Amino acid sequence: MLHQPIPLPRDLPRPREQILVNITPQETRVAVVEDSVVQELHVERAASRGIVGNIYLGQVKRVLPGMQSAFIEIGLERAAFLHIADVLEQRQHPTEPQRIERMLFEGQTVLVQVIKDPIGTKGARLSTQISLAGRFLVHLPQDEHIGISQKIEHEVDRLSLKSRLEKLLPDDSPHGYIIRTSAETATDIELEADVAYLSKLWSDIQTRAKTSPAQTLLYQDLPLSLRVLRDMVSDSTLSVVVDSTENYGKMVEFAEQYVNQAVAKIERYSGERPLFELHGIEAEIDKALARRVNLKYGGYLIIDQTEAMTTIDVNTGGFVGTRNFDETIYKTNLEATYAIARQLRLRNLGGIIIVDFIDMDNEEHRNQVLSELAKTLARDRTRVTLNGFTSLGLVEITRKRTRESLAHVLCEPCPTCQGRGEIKTAQTVCYEVQREIVREARKFDAKSFRILAAQPVIDMFLDEESQSLAMLIDFIGKPISLSVESTYTQEQFDVVLQ
Repeated sequence: MLHQPIPLPRDLPRPREQILVNITPQETRVAVVEDSVVQELHVERAASRGIVGNIYLGQVKRVLPGMQSAFIEIGLERAAFLHIADVLEQRQHPTEPQRIERMLFEGQTVLVQVIKDPIGTKGARLSTQISLAGRFLVHLPQDEHIGISQKIEHEVDRLSLKSRLEKLLPDDSPHGYIIRTSAETATDIELEADVAYLSKLWSDIQTRAKTSPAQTLLYQDLPLSLRVLRDMVSDSTLSVVVDSTENYGKMVEFAEQYVNQAVAKIERYSGERPLFELHGIEAEIDKALARRVNLKYGGYLIIDQTEAMTTIDVNTGGFVGTRNFDETIYKTNLEATYAIARQLRLRNLGGIIIVDFIDMDNEEHRNQVLSELAKTLARDRTRVTLNGFTSLGLVEITRKRTRESLAHVLCEPCPTCQGRGEIKTAQTVCYEVQREIVREARKFDAKSFRILAAQPVIDMFLDEESQSLAMLIDFIGKPISLSVESTYTQEQFDVVLQ
């Protein structure tokens, strides 16, 4: 049984950071560097750009009353998924259960927004509650209330911001807003400009929706290079360095209109060495794809990402400590907390994360490890929850997942092992081949058989399994020949009847 979620500290000062932006026609990559250490990597490819935030005029394909959900066609390879919990009417009246079959019917067109990218075999997840993000505000055109980011904690600041925004809104404005954390330092002029921009954006979307056919993309979120300025630049940002002259101009132009305080921080990189190579980012990307993460003093993590969850195993490795065994375990676990928090951000791991720390008998040590883990997770831009140790000594973390992890963006399953991480031995394949020949010999009256397989399998038949092959030839009473197929993987084979 899990403990109650452990609150993450909110008042920790953010370390100074540098944002590096590498842009090519095919791909945009962003690295966030804190104290010369890469903490985050974001990759957006032109051919497979994320669609979270996109607004579509969807068409209902199927309504499932039993699941209180519907599949909506929005023009993608797979139909998107809409659950009753993400329908506007249900969100506005959470205590009054709604029925999706009374709201939607097959063939109906409906305005929807993507809240989760397609991941693996799952289609995109949708909501009928539209939100448009600006620099300081999130516009909720179908709502009327004004909300405030939970990260703005002081009640006086919250009331002041709400009062300022209410004065800037037209008296007849029925629209709602969420005040973002960045609005704490915004002037009235900047807030008013944000309101005007978001209002015009919503007006344009409504106009297009009236004249467009079903499954039309009505609005697409900003590209990664501009989202960096809107969502990531803060007072703790030292500079935003971009290596593309064309995009440098676009970023400056966007910042002058919407993120004025970021203009002075944008720098154009024109050095001879590639930007990411100069800062060691390329090597960090390779490390972020490895299963093993080495810790500074000899310990290490093993990170396994699966469909259901991610597991992180902490090991002492070559770390022997200086005092006693308990102290060694404690120091390794403590060091692991920093590495774990960094790897979650770096690899963009989401969903359920299970951490198997080395068992600690000392209750104080366990509490201190949890406390440090809470502090390191608090710096994450993505929403994270942390639970205490279970009876099995495991720690559960959940991290909001809205896009693919770094490994899923950059890699694909191995064609040989199909993502298992291991393949059948040559000997195992030899035995499968022999069983196949016995089956074929019973079904067909062939004159002879030929085995087509990879080199290691053929070598096994010629060496260690030569006697069993001879016994098989004697058993079926037919000759068997061998042939190497260089294009076959170790698990592939064919038995040809001759």
